[in-house]
Amino acid sequence: MAEQRIKVAIVGGGIAGLALAAGLAKLSHIDVHVYESVPEYKDIGAGLALHLNAIKAMALIGPELRQAYFDKALSMGEENEEMVTQVILAQGPHSGQLVAELGRAKGRKTVSRADLLAGFLELVPAACISFGKKLVGIHEKPPPSHNDDHDHKVTLVFADGTNAVADCLLGADGIHSPTRRHILGADHPAATPKNHDGWQIYRTLVSAEEARKHIDAKWTTSVPILLGPRGHINCIPLSRNTRLSAGVAVRRGPSSAAAALSPSSQTTPPPLDPSLYADYTPDAQRIVSLVALDPSASWSAADHDHAPSYIPLHPSTPPPRIAILGDAAHASLPFAGNGAAQALEDAAVLYHLFARGVASAAQIGSALIAYDAARRPRSQRVVEVARRFGRVYAFAEEDGEGEGEGRKMMHEDPERMREFFAEMARFTNEFDVEGQNEEALRVFGEVEGGASGLRN
Repeated sequence: MAEQRIKVAIVGGGIAGLALAAGLAKLSHIDVHVYESVPEYKDIGAGLALHLNAIKAMALIGPELRQAYFDKALSMGEENEEMVTQVILAQGPHSGQLVAELGRAKGRKTVSRADLLAGFLELVPAACISFGKKLVGIHEKPPPSHNDDHDHKVTLVFADGTNAVADCLLGADGIHSPTRRHILGADHPAATPKNHDGWQIYRTLVSAEEARKHIDAKWTTSVPILLGPRGHINCIPLSRNTRLSAGVAVRRGPSSAAAALSPSSQTTPPPLDPSLYADYTPDAQRIVSLVALDPSASWSAADHDHAPSYIPLHPSTPPPRIAILGDAAHASLPFAGNGAAQALEDAAVLYHLFARGVASAAQIGSALIAYDAARRPRSQRVVEVARRFGRVYAFAEEDGEGEGEGRKMMHEDPERMREFFAEMARFTNEFDVEGQNEEALRVFGEVEGGASGLRN
């Protein structure tokens, strides 16, 4: 008797969920369905300038995924030209110095989150996605015995009163993930997002034409990060250079940080005051003034403390059928520019495991154990890197060298900053994404008791 198709439910139609669904939909032995909570996508979210590791991850899921990104994005230069994000000191005695070039990649592009989602959505069959499905409950039906894992099912309960049953639930349901709370327990200290440093992002979205009335035109076609102690400033061109996202990220410090954030816990921040940036470079001052005109796209940044697992904490009895990915697993602050890339790396590993490893529902548990082993250490380190980037950007990080009074703040030594950013860029940008996929498949084979079960 032929094996039944494996039913995979993905909760969340963001970057991670749609990228993975686009890949799984190509597999004849997988029946994938995405459940997205909103009735329809809205044009929200800032811009992205995906790094090389993200581009590699998309290509490993399928060339059509990478092409969707290229089709929707704005080129930062010629296709064969290496482009970077320039990090520049905008305040203090070293003002004007370039201290980093991040995200180096040929043909690098910027894209709005809404445009990227639209491109990915085109690759997911319409019958494989349902909107307006807000997850409110998860129930598992374990098999009657460990030897009969085909009967292990997961039931998803939605706010509209409907249910769905699947062999596997992959929670790509964002920073406030119900799937994360189900796995860790609602009272677990890492179950909800945190804002330890009190970050507030003041952001505006304007037409490129309007932006050029206020700031140098060069900032409407590049992706700079201008650093200073009262906020760092960046610009990202969007929608094929017709719009600009400009922002100021202000670190208010641990004393003003909320212990935990929920969608209803946001408070109105103090207004952005351009006069506080009088000692920044003129270019930086003009961008701050532009943002202050209409900071209606502002938000409070948050990330996740490390989860002890991306799968149920006791995976051996029974084998896991639930996992989290993307922001649900490892939401990070936006300052290292690698949150979306980590979501895409998650999707690449899971796609590889389901394409090359999982031949039957009974093997899902081994795949999710391998996924957790491959992805959790790296993705959680990226969360730490993003936190540290924020402190460095805010002139609030020691360089880690020297002792006592001899220790400097990192912004006091531009060369040390260059070394730090170069080291971190190698870790995020130049990572062997294909090797990570193969390592996950190797672990899957070990968990299965050998590599004989791998698909050709």
